Amino acid sequence: MEDFGLKNVDDLDEAQKKVVEAALEAIKTSYSPYSKFAVGAALLLEDGSIITGSNQENMAYPSGTCAERAALFTYGSKGISSKITKLAVFARFHDSESLAFGAPCGGCRQVMLEYELKQEHPFEVIFLHNNSYVISSSAKALLPFHFQL
Repeated sequence: MEDFGLKNVDDLDEAQKKVVEAALEAIKTSYSPYSKFAVGAALLLEDGSIITGSNQENMAYPSGTCAERAALFTYGSKGISSKITKLAVFARFHDSESLAFGAPCGGCRQVMLEYELKQEHPFEVIFLHNNSYVISSSAKALLPFHFQL
């Protein structure tokens, strides 16, 4: 089992701070009137560019999508060749200014892992849990018993 790095915001490196800030900004585009749980995600690519996504709900549940998948599917649909190096995901309840503790759901973990396999290179995953930033060296570490062909 991976020993996940737990860090405070001051301990993040510049690249980690960049992707975290983008994920926090992406929370603002969440459409989450039903759960009232806004989530933002950001991908940092090798070339330094950022792709963001936010959760998008729909009355006809489960027709919406998670923030992580929104960002990853945008990346995939644009045919971008620059590899993903980091993915950050953060959440906030509508009635709070504080960030909520959380981690990518199982479905998102599988999608994240598949993008790692597709690019043949792991990427860091950063999220908040128990007042610390969790830094995983790969999506695979978050889903040890994944679907695989």
